[in-house]
Amino acid sequence: MNRPDPDTLLEKIQRDDARQQRGHLKLFFGACAGVGKTYAMLNAAHVQRQKGVDVLVGIVETHGRQDTIQMSQQLEVLPAQQIRYKDRMLAEFDLDAALQRQPALILVDELAHSNVAGSRHAKRWQDVEELLAAGIDVYTTLNVQHLESLNDVVGQITGIRVWETVPDKVFDMADEITLVDLPPDELLRRLKDGKVYLEQQAQRAAKNFFRKGNLIALRELALRRTADQVDVQMRDYRADQSINTVWQAKERLLVCIGPDASASKLVRGAARLAASLRADWIAVYVETPKLQNLNNARREAILKTLKLAQELGAETSTLAGDSLATLLLSYARSRNVSKLVIGKSLRPIWSRLLRNSLADELANRSTDIDVVMIGHDLDKATGQITATPNSNHLDLDKKDATGIRDYLWTTAICLATTLLSAGLTQVFDLANVVMLYLLAVVFIAIRFGRGASVLASFLSVASFDFFFVPPRFSFSVSDSQYLFTFMIMLAVSLIISNLMSNLRFQARIAGYRERRADALYNMSKALSGALMVEQIIEISSEHLAPVFQSKIALLLPDSHEKVRQPLVEVNQQTTLHELDTDVAQWVYEHHQPAGLGTNTLPSNAILYLPLKAPMRTRGVLAIAPNDKRQIFQPEQQQLLDTFAAQIALALERVHYVDVAQDALINIEAERLRNSLLSAISHDLRTPLTAIVGLASTLNQQADLAADKRHELSSAIHEEALRMSGLVVNLLDMARLQSGKVILNLQWQPLEEVVGSALRASSHALQGHAVETRIPHDLPLLSFDAVLMERVLSNLFENAAKYGKGKICVSATRAVDEVILSVSDDGPGLPAGINIFEKFSRGETEAASPGVGLGLAICESIILAHGGKIWAENRPEGGAQFSFSLAIGDAPVLPLIENELE
Repeated sequence: MNRPDPDTLLEKIQRDDARQQRGHLKLFFGACAGVGKTYAMLNAAHVQRQKGVDVLVGIVETHGRQDTIQMSQQLEVLPAQQIRYKDRMLAEFDLDAALQRQPALILVDELAHSNVAGSRHAKRWQDVEELLAAGIDVYTTLNVQHLESLNDVVGQITGIRVWETVPDKVFDMADEITLVDLPPDELLRRLKDGKVYLEQQAQRAAKNFFRKGNLIALRELALRRTADQVDVQMRDYRADQSINTVWQAKERLLVCIGPDASASKLVRGAARLAASLRADWIAVYVETPKLQNLNNARREAILKTLKLAQELGAETSTLAGDSLATLLLSYARSRNVSKLVIGKSLRPIWSRLLRNSLADELANRSTDIDVVMIGHDLDKATGQITATPNSNHLDLDKKDATGIRDYLWTTAICLATTLLSAGLTQVFDLANVVMLYLLAVVFIAIRFGRGASVLASFLSVASFDFFFVPPRFSFSVSDSQYLFTFMIMLAVSLIISNLMSNLRFQARIAGYRERRADALYNMSKALSGALMVEQIIEISSEHLAPVFQSKIALLLPDSHEKVRQPLVEVNQQTTLHELDTDVAQWVYEHHQPAGLGTNTLPSNAILYLPLKAPMRTRGVLAIAPNDKRQIFQPEQQQLLDTFAAQIALALERVHYVDVAQDALINIEAERLRNSLLSAISHDLRTPLTAIVGLASTLNQQADLAADKRHELSSAIHEEALRMSGLVVNLLDMARLQSGKVILNLQWQPLEEVVGSALRASSHALQGHAVETRIPHDLPLLSFDAVLMERVLSNLFENAAKYGKGKICVSATRAVDEVILSVSDDGPGLPAGINIFEKFSRGETEAASPGVGLGLAICESIILAHGGKIWAENRPEGGAQFSFSLAIGDAPVLPLIENELE
């Protein structure tokens, strides 16, 4: 028994989980209109309704067929959406109403239908994708001629090109395909009986599309495509059940497209081949020096072809190099490609005799890769590659074409070389003059490019012949050996110009790639240091705008999952302000791009991209390019996707930093809460227990002696004071933490508040010798007397709690502050503990009551006064607590003079 592969099993589980979250797509597939797809779909819907399924008819195109109308009227029908188009009201499928209705099963006829301009999606199959993503099962219909990969094949068979197409990936994602088939004779009979079209339409159809030969060919295509899909399902089942390993290695195709008009056929053929092999495939365009100066129209055609390949499921890329075959083989081997798909060469036979075609060169050099050739449409693939002298290379920042000024400079340099050589002929041989001309050709090739260097080659040979070879000032040659010299000189010049031009091209390509890598590195480095969302927005706008020549905006979700543009001060010239938040919200919710160049709202001038992070989508990137070609080249698209991924990762990192900080705060709050509850449960319960016990004794023993009663009442009073002090500390800390304490600052002497604090703490200081060392010349200080007395009382009580018997209170004047210290002779401060932290206790906490808030309250009060507080161990033993208060400009007290009468 074969054990299932763990990776395959995990992939199957993930695939099944994703499939369960999506709706079920059932496709009724036919060769052409009239075979009964819509009727079969309605019949299947009736069966589901009888089973108790909630069925809704989203839209059904009846084409006036009575049996279809009757079948649809027996089901619940969704009202159509009326959209105005060119002064007419047209009925369309109401996607929003369907999503709001949320049926279990919905019927959406004619999958390839193009929606009216102004609809959310350009195609109906995109509406179906959104319904499936919402978990709604969908029944739909499709004819074989609407499949994108078979579009050109059907056009060749019928002579009619169908413009409404559906990507093959939509067909392949169908969970179930029902082939609705009729023999051609029976279909023609239905057409004649008016069961397919109305009478006039039926007559036109019978003369054009509905010819028997066409119907036979279309029927074969439908059967083959359905068989391919059934075969895929069979192989999936075998792989899921681990019955047998079907392939030792996965097929991968590489198709090379060119700038000619038949590139779309090449792409479709490669798509069909990839589908039949169930293989991944890559579409590449190779930019050689010859193709570097294509005009804008040909470049637009290349971009459209690459986009078509993407829609058909290909990965696209643009390569740059001077050898097409070498580059293709190198890239193919790096991607483990098994088959190379190219177009058949259109070069004449005599040209191929002189130089091998691409197919011959690939076949000779690719012993490990199969080469597949696809024929061209001769009526479309005519003409040569055209170039415009001033066309801009989209991938490069400079112009590579040679202008009139460059040719003039070339002529001038050749003339200067001739003048210089004329002065050197008396010293050097003519062979050295040839070297000067070759040096000039090298300089011109580096500076001005291929065209100028070719001109320089011919001018150099002509100048050398005219001015230096006898007879001089004539193109005639007296010695036939110079003809060989001219040939060698011209060949060497052309070779040098070609090599230098290629080197120049490769250097510019390398420079472009370096700039891309540098831009990505700089942005990644900047984002790695971002700690706030505002910084990420600023960095994104600063780096993306110059790379893509665009305006940038980031839209981030709020607490209600509604995307909005944060109010951040950024460069207004690179920031996008005119945004459609509804489109951005759709992109955020569906995790798919929309707007410019996409399948959703393609007429929008702004491209909206979801910022997908590993955990979830973090926002939306809006980009409005000055030139849309700046972002729709494959390399630029890859760079943009990489930038978007970097931004999403940075946003997710900052989010989890905030989450971690919140978690630490919650942990700290929980720790403080537990400490508070623990302290209160102990320190409040102890005096309360004592008070209750003593009061009970007084109440039950009425015959106690007077001195015993006095002793018990004193004990009750002492425990009540202790509990009162605890409550006061808790209330003071709560007030200080809330920030609602307003200082009542008054100018007053420090010794007075020290005295009042000693009196207030007299009960706690009993049994301790208190020594005060406060100079009489201390200046007046500005402080809140009530709060400062609270600080001193807490320090005195702390010294009495941990000291052995002697407490010293001293004050000294520094330059601009007064320092007051309270020291004791106790065990000193414990190591590794912040004694001013809330609920922090000393080593003798078990024997000393309190919750550890006194010193924390002292710190808060002193900091509120603008001072500092600290604690240290004394060399002779014990601890010393000190705090400082600033010396301000005290007011001058008026002199009181005694008046003598």
